[in-house]
Amino acid sequence: MKTRIQLMTQDSAVAIADTWNYEGIYSFYDAAADEEDYQELIDPAQRKSNYYEVLKNNELFGYLVIIPKDTNIVELGLGLRPDLTGRGLGQAFIEEALQFLMTSFPIVTHVELSVAAFNKRAFKVYQAVGFSEGEHFLQATNGGSYDFIKMSKKIK
Repeated sequence: MKTRIQLMTQDSAVAIADTWNYEGIYSFYDAAADEEDYQELIDPAQRKSNYYEVLKNNELFGYLVIIPKDTNIVELGLGLRPDLTGRGLGQAFIEEALQFLMTSFPIVTHVELSVAAFNKRAFKVYQAVGFSEGEHFLQATNGGSYDFIKMSKKIK
């Protein structure tokens, strides 16, 4: 499958925000689960140039959020289309995201991300591609406070 990663279009942002609904405990990741997250996703001014769409064979496959933290550190957020989760695609998806970071942001040497502690599936994928577990912290989101794990990886 041919993969293309580019700045997110408004059509993709609205599709993700309004139609991507995850099943079971993963509904936590629905954009509509948190009003601030939803607004950031659908508003181009809030999205800035931090959101990227991942297309495979010209179909929306996933998205990346890349937020500079320091000169050579970025925070990475990502989402895979709901019907593609749980099918063993996560490792290749994160590897493509890391490759995109290395080629598009050559100054970046470290990547950080946060994963909800209940999301054992994602945690295993991040470990499999070399992310190290860091601090646990509480994050206010989705109308509550949830345990998250900070993870990091050196990419250069």
